[in-house]
Amino acid sequence: MDDDAIRRGCDALRPVAQSRGVAFLLNDRPDLAAATGCDGVHVGQEDASYADARAALGTGRIVGITCHASRHLALEAAEAGADYVAFGAFFTSATKHTTKGQADIELLRWWSEIMTVPCVAIGGITVENCAALVEAGADFLAVAGGVWSHPAGPAQAVKAFNAAIARHSR
Repeated sequence: MDDDAIRRGCDALRPVAQSRGVAFLLNDRPDLAAATGCDGVHVGQEDASYADARAALGTGRIVGITCHASRHLALEAAEAGADYVAFGAFFTSATKHTTKGQADIELLRWWSEIMTVPCVAIGGITVENCAALVEAGADFLAVAGGVWSHPAGPAQAVKAFNAAIARHSR
């Protein structure tokens, strides 16, 4: 996707999220996140470094880091100052192909017991399989196909996710 398309997408979606008190994060592109007024950015290991992302966004915005299934990467990200770490994929995903292997749910439990930096679970998450992630300590769920491909539609998916999260939160 070209930069202009990303800018137009941010300009259309950002106000909707922000008007509802929801942080609007851009994936992979700290430069465009800063330029378009996003609340933050999520970067993967092959994207910008944490230091570059933080430099682009400053101290007042969110920077989250993908850590796959690596405790080491997560500890490094937290030590550097990441606002959250993301683990996954926990399940097979039709949205994004991963070559890093599947993350073990125990990773969420370990992280939530020793760290205060929030963690996000990513990868193939559905209403049907999210309970174990929430119970293990995921602070947030990153969901794409589980919402957009839900048989009853996205609105019903969000309601079902909210109910599942409420039932299974610690």
